[in-house]
Amino acid sequence: MRLDVDQLQALAAAVTEGSFDRAASRLHITPSAVSQRIKALETSVGQVLLVRARPVHPTIPGESLLRAARQIEAITGDVIRELGEPGGGDVPVVALAVNADSLATWLAPALAAVDPPVTFDLRRADETRTVELLRDGSVIAAVTASRDPVAGCTVDPLGRMRYRPRASRAFAARWFSDGPTADALAWAPLVSFDRSDQLQDRYLKRRTRRRLHPPRHFVPGSSAFAQAVRLGLGWGMVPDLQAQDDAELVDLDPQGAIDVPLFWQQWRLRSAALERVADAVRAHAATALLSGRGQASRAR
Repeated sequence: MRLDVDQLQALAAAVTEGSFDRAASRLHITPSAVSQRIKALETSVGQVLLVRARPVHPTIPGESLLRAARQIEAITGDVIRELGEPGGGDVPVVALAVNADSLATWLAPALAAVDPPVTFDLRRADETRTVELLRDGSVIAAVTASRDPVAGCTVDPLGRMRYRPRASRAFAARWFSDGPTADALAWAPLVSFDRSDQLQDRYLKRRTRRRLHPPRHFVPGSSAFAQAVRLGLGWGMVPDLQAQDDAELVDLDPQGAIDVPLFWQQWRLRSAALERVADAVRAHAATALLSGRGQASRAR
């Protein structure tokens, strides 16, 4: 089987952009040409590679070819830049998956330090989903809570983010005048990132040994989450990196910290751009995160 580079490029563009129309605009060809190239690729491998939905997404066989397309794209770009060919001055694109809390705290300075610079295509997802994006070829590297490497990837520990149950001073005085007792926690409103965020529930179970169902706000944004807690909507597990020097937030339980281990996973790919990014991420994580590995994970 011989894989056609133009066909692989069309497959990657369709998944990245989410539709044949936007892929055509990116590749400067017609949507019909994108469709024809992908159909030709499907014919050559004898399998359906894309689910034609909104957005389009790869099938399981499509994920394998998408990974190949991303790797060829990265390697080809590096070679063109090394040779100084026309277009070789284009800034390389590195697609990364990252959880919201890392993106809002320590990761952005790491990405800004990459030199020479690259263009980032960041996909925000919870730690479990970042691994899935790495596996299906949507990204070539990810910050994840999984220490088990995706097939074809390397994994390095970055450190731990520490979360503590926090609230505004006024909220703590109103709801936790006797501390975070089981009765108080059963009724005090809390803030969750989204319906996948289990960290508050883990703290509740560890603290009370009971399954509680207090009133709950859903605030799906890292900075907005911390702001909601700061403004007194409820209590929540706020990372230390977001609460430093914040006099408005109080720690409800000095023994209630939960550490979240983070790992850097990337494809086994010889790419100068990817290595620059990995070096910057590891260096900044070493100074921003706690050393060692924790046992908790969260969907944020």
